Amino acid sequence: MENLKALMESKDLWVELRTDQPSSMVLKGTYGEKIYRAFRMSRQGVRWRFWRLYNDIYVSAFEAILFIEKTFGTQLREHAIRISRERHALRQEATRGGFRDANTIGGREGGHS
Repeated sequence: MENLKALMESKDLWVELRTDQPSSMVLKGTYGEKIYRAFRMSRQGVRWRFWRLYNDIYVSAFEAILFIEKTFGTQLREHAIRISRERHALRQEATRGGFRDANTIGGREGGHS
Protein backbone atom coordinates (compact mmCIF):
# COMPACT_ATOMS: atom_id res chain seq x y z
CA MET A 1 0.00 0.00 0.00
CA GLU A 2 2.91 2.35 0.68
CA ASN A 3 4.14 1.85 -2.91
CA LEU A 4 0.66 2.59 -4.24
CA LYS A 5 0.44 5.69 -2.06
CA ALA A 6 3.81 6.98 -3.30
CA LEU A 7 2.85 6.48 -6.96
CA MET A 8 -0.50 8.20 -6.40
CA GLU A 9 1.22 11.15 -4.69
CA SER A 10 3.65 11.45 -7.61
CA LYS A 11 0.65 11.50 -9.99
CA ASP A 12 1.87 8.37 -11.82
CA LEU A 13 -1.35 6.63 -10.75
CA TRP A 14 -4.79 7.95 -9.84
CA VAL A 15 -8.27 6.63 -9.16
CA GLU A 16 -11.32 7.38 -11.28
CA LEU A 17 -14.92 6.53 -10.53
CA ARG A 18 -16.63 4.43 -13.19
CA THR A 19 -20.32 5.36 -12.87
CA ASP A 20 -21.95 2.41 -14.59
CA GLN A 21 -24.23 0.47 -12.25
CA PRO A 22 -22.87 -0.51 -9.85
CA SER A 23 -20.16 2.13 -9.77
CA SER A 24 -16.56 1.08 -9.19
CA MET A 25 -13.13 2.61 -8.71
CA VAL A 26 -10.58 2.17 -11.49
CA LEU A 27 -6.83 2.62 -11.24
CA LYS A 28 -5.50 4.83 -14.03
CA GLY A 29 -2.14 6.19 -14.95
CA THR A 30 1.25 5.51 -16.37
CA TYR A 31 1.83 1.79 -16.28
CA GLY A 32 5.39 0.96 -17.11
CA GLU A 33 8.80 0.46 -15.61
CA LYS A 34 7.95 2.49 -12.46
CA ILE A 35 5.03 0.17 -11.73
CA TYR A 36 7.16 -2.94 -12.23
CA ARG A 37 9.96 -1.54 -10.03
CA ALA A 38 7.53 -0.54 -7.27
CA PHE A 39 5.44 -3.73 -7.20
CA ARG A 40 7.54 -6.39 -8.99
CA MET A 41 4.47 -7.51 -10.89
CA SER A 42 2.68 -6.89 -14.15
CA ARG A 43 0.19 -4.09 -14.82
CA GLN A 44 -2.59 -6.66 -14.65
CA GLY A 45 -1.34 -7.85 -11.26
CA VAL A 46 -1.35 -4.30 -9.91
CA ARG A 47 -4.84 -3.67 -11.32
CA TRP A 48 -6.16 -6.93 -9.84
CA ARG A 49 -4.76 -6.12 -6.39
CA PHE A 50 -6.17 -2.60 -6.55
CA TRP A 51 -9.59 -3.99 -7.55
CA ARG A 52 -9.49 -6.53 -4.74
CA LEU A 53 -8.43 -4.02 -2.09
CA TYR A 54 -10.67 -1.08 -2.99
CA ASN A 55 -13.69 -2.47 -4.79
CA ASP A 56 -13.98 -5.77 -2.94
CA ILE A 57 -12.66 -5.22 0.57
CA TYR A 58 -13.06 -1.45 1.13
CA VAL A 59 -16.47 -1.03 -0.51
CA SER A 60 -17.74 -4.32 0.97
CA ALA A 61 -16.83 -3.08 4.45
CA PHE A 62 -19.04 -0.02 3.94
CA GLU A 63 -21.78 -2.24 2.53
CA ALA A 64 -21.70 -4.34 5.69
CA ILE A 65 -21.79 -1.20 7.86
CA LEU A 66 -24.79 0.16 5.94
CA PHE A 67 -26.61 -3.17 6.30
CA ILE A 68 -25.94 -3.38 10.05
CA GLU A 69 -26.84 0.27 10.69
CA LYS A 70 -30.03 0.02 8.64
CA THR A 71 -31.05 -3.01 10.65
CA PHE A 72 -29.92 -2.00 14.15
CA GLY A 73 -29.31 1.76 13.98
CA THR A 74 -26.16 3.81 14.38
CA GLN A 75 -25.86 3.79 18.17
CA LEU A 76 -22.85 1.40 18.13
CA ARG A 77 -20.86 3.30 15.49
CA GLU A 78 -18.68 5.27 17.92
CA HIS A 79 -17.78 2.07 19.80
CA ALA A 80 -16.87 0.32 16.54
CA ILE A 81 -14.70 3.24 15.41
CA ARG A 82 -12.89 3.34 18.74
CA ILE A 83 -12.27 -0.41 18.74
CA SER A 84 -11.01 -0.41 15.15
CA ARG A 85 -8.63 2.49 15.89
CA GLU A 86 -7.30 0.67 18.95
CA ARG A 87 -6.80 -2.53 16.93
CA HIS A 88 -5.01 -0.61 14.20
CA ALA A 89 -2.71 1.04 16.75
CA LEU A 90 -1.93 -2.33 18.33
CA ARG A 91 -1.07 -3.81 14.93
CA GLN A 92 1.14 -0.83 14.08
CA GLU A 93 2.92 -1.16 17.41
CA ALA A 94 3.40 -4.91 17.46
CA THR A 95 4.04 -5.82 13.85
CA ARG A 96 6.14 -4.15 11.25
CA GLY A 97 6.76 -7.28 9.23
CA GLY A 98 3.25 -8.59 8.64
CA PHE A 99 -0.41 -8.76 9.54
CA ARG A 100 -1.58 -10.40 12.76
CA ASP A 101 -5.05 -10.55 14.27
CA ALA A 102 -5.61 -7.69 16.74
CA ASN A 103 -7.14 -10.03 19.34
CA THR A 104 -3.92 -12.06 19.40
CA ILE A 105 -1.77 -8.92 19.69
CA GLY A 106 -3.99 -7.54 22.46
CA GLY A 107 -3.69 -10.75 24.46
CA ARG A 108 -7.15 -12.19 23.74
CA GLU A 109 -6.41 -15.62 22.33
CA GLY A 110 -9.56 -17.15 20.88
CA GLY A 111 -11.01 -13.90 19.58
CA HIS A 112 -13.42 -12.71 22.30
CA SER A 113 -14.03 -12.77 26.02
